[in-house]
Amino acid sequence: MNAAVQFVHEQLSSKKEFPNFKAGDNITVNYKIVEGGKERIQSFRGDVLKTQGTGATATFTVRKISDGIGVERIFPFYSPNIDSVQLNKVGKVRRAKLFYLRERSGKSARIKEKRF
Repeated sequence: MNAAVQFVHEQLSSKKEFPNFKAGDNITVNYKIVEGGKERIQSFRGDVLKTQGTGATATFTVRKISDGIGVERIFPFYSPNIDSVQLNKVGKVRRAKLFYLRERSGKSARIKEKRF
């Protein structure tokens, strides 16, 4: 009985396979937008400020600069509207939450890329 319940739960809450990313990484999130009756995919490219939560309520926050204005967006990991996530750059940071980037602009807001 328990295995059947777990199977149904896995079918309903299907987590897409994302690349492993953390705070400081630069990612592109492609998500579905419904406008009227039409559905299209829009991409949001920026740096990950934080990941938060566990299980079904886990989210990640992405920040980008658009026309000189900082834009942050919070995405749930389990959202059915997220089409895909691409990892562009792996950042070299020393903390898990990068809120200090909100006060910075220009060169000081850059994150160094990790070399492998």
